[in-house]
Amino acid sequence: MQRKISIFGATGSIGTNTLDLIRRDSGAYNVVALSGAGNIDLLAKTAIEFRAEIAVTAYEDRLEDLRAALQGSGIEAAAGANAIAEAAARPVDWGMSAIVGAAGLRTSMALAEHGGILALANKESMVCAGDLLLSQCAEHGTTLLPVDSEHSALFQAMNGENRKALRRLILTASGGPFKDFTVEQMRPVTPEQAVKHPKWDMGQRISIDSASMFNKALEVIEAKYLFSCSSDQIEVVVHPQAIVHSMVEYIDNSIIAHMGSPDMRGAIGYALSWPERAENPIERLNFAELGDLSFSRPDETKFPALRLAREALGMGGHAGAIFNAAKEAALDAFIGRRIGFLDMATLVEKTLYNAHLEPTRDSVQSSVSEIFSADAEARRIVDALI
Repeated sequence: MQRKISIFGATGSIGTNTLDLIRRDSGAYNVVALSGAGNIDLLAKTAIEFRAEIAVTAYEDRLEDLRAALQGSGIEAAAGANAIAEAAARPVDWGMSAIVGAAGLRTSMALAEHGGILALANKESMVCAGDLLLSQCAEHGTTLLPVDSEHSALFQAMNGENRKALRRLILTASGGPFKDFTVEQMRPVTPEQAVKHPKWDMGQRISIDSASMFNKALEVIEAKYLFSCSSDQIEVVVHPQAIVHSMVEYIDNSIIAHMGSPDMRGAIGYALSWPERAENPIERLNFAELGDLSFSRPDETKFPALRLAREALGMGGHAGAIFNAAKEAALDAFIGRRIGFLDMATLVEKTLYNAHLEPTRDSVQSSVSEIFSADAEARRIVDALI
């Protein structure tokens, strides 16, 4: 029996890798919805190949282009945020949430209503609304499977273990292209330099987030919600080889590490075949040829994003949404060459402590609309600070 699936963010790195895996056993899947951004040709080509019911572009002004590209296929075309949310509401057995940024939150929430599997690659959903999304999954009996390589590694390392015996989660970070730079060397860094990740093939925004370690900062917040632990239980270590994807330490001082080639199809394939394991086209590790594996502490003077993530966790409430929105707005400014590379962290810190919707330790995430209000407030503060 075919599984009904949808992929949101189908033209990005996660989406194309997901489709690569599905293509290898296409008879097992019935593709319902695909969404993309500005790459209309790829979105239409993919929708036609997989005979999707609907293809949606995030850009409303590209609707006619999408319709033209799909002409004669019988595939429905739609555009805009509301159309993506409506497509995500179509029942499926397995849904991939891979839209980048806070824009993916509504999609994650809609997919969580289906009672099947939510494959979560949009870490911002957890950062901004972890409590709400987990509650939505619980209400509808939806299984949430993390697709970030680090969180998938943690999930697998905890499989069958007693969560009460957990002592520490160890997230690995490659260190990005500026691991060995000084602060002064980082100051004049350009977007073109920041996008060149040494290990992972990712999109522009995630690559720059990785270079500044804001991506890892978001993963710290995500881990707190996914695995119901405190920020004190989450550690980050720099591991340039990107072979150990993350580790879990238990109270008996044993550590279970998840290892594999740096290929996102590993984590995606695990979510796609769960609860079973299936053959995967990623490269097998050859330990005799692997060489040394090294680990070190991240320099939080050079990469203050990690410290700021912990401070946001300590605030609770909407602080995650404020942190993420400030990061996204600062990233936009850096890509647009309005600010320097190091200015991004400065803007996030100032926004976190000056947002009018100041969170408190006892506050909770009450609604998606309130989260987006906090998001908008943070973006206004960043614009005013630049």
